[in-house]
Amino acid sequence: MSIVDTYLTGLYQALPAQDLEQLKHSHGASEADLSRLLARYPQAPASLLELLGRLDGTHFRKYPNGEVFVLVLGSDVFEYPYYLSSVEQILEEAGQYNDSIADVYGDYVDEDPELLDPAIDGQLAMGERLCFSQCMNNGGTSRLYIDFNPAAGGSVGQVVRYLHDPDSYKVIAASFDDYLKQLVDQNYEFIFEDE
Repeated sequence: MSIVDTYLTGLYQALPAQDLEQLKHSHGASEADLSRLLARYPQAPASLLELLGRLDGTHFRKYPNGEVFVLVLGSDVFEYPYYLSSVEQILEEAGQYNDSIADVYGDYVDEDPELLDPAIDGQLAMGERLCFSQCMNNGGTSRLYIDFNPAAGGSVGQVVRYLHDPDSYKVIAASFDDYLKQLVDQNYEFIFEDE
């Protein structure tokens, strides 16, 4: 059983009934779309491709039988669960951000040690990282990236969490597989039903 099989099995057991009802409308990305993603991000991990091949996005994703907006991912910031972006959304995001962290924050990168994890290259254009997830408020507060060009001490394919106010970029897993395993091991604690 792959990490994606394990992840989805546990996810579907943990999600509330109304979310499962929505997910019935979803389907996986086409081979053509996955090929487009690989053309843009040749190092995209097999587990992300497998996940998208089973579930092509949950971020207000319009499928033929209905729209899906289900929070299916988490991070180290437990109060903010995340949507999975579709292949189309990932590729749109890639073309929007050519500034680097250093371009955006200037001297603050050196002045604020909490802003940038030393394993992250602050000179790299943000669009070079694969943004696979937006948090529950549509990305304004937090996003998740796969980083293929780390700084010294980082890992190719590390998962980076951006958090707003106070802003920070932090490595939360050495790989996408490790990221999914962490969420499984934490028993999907990002899932909570409204009171």
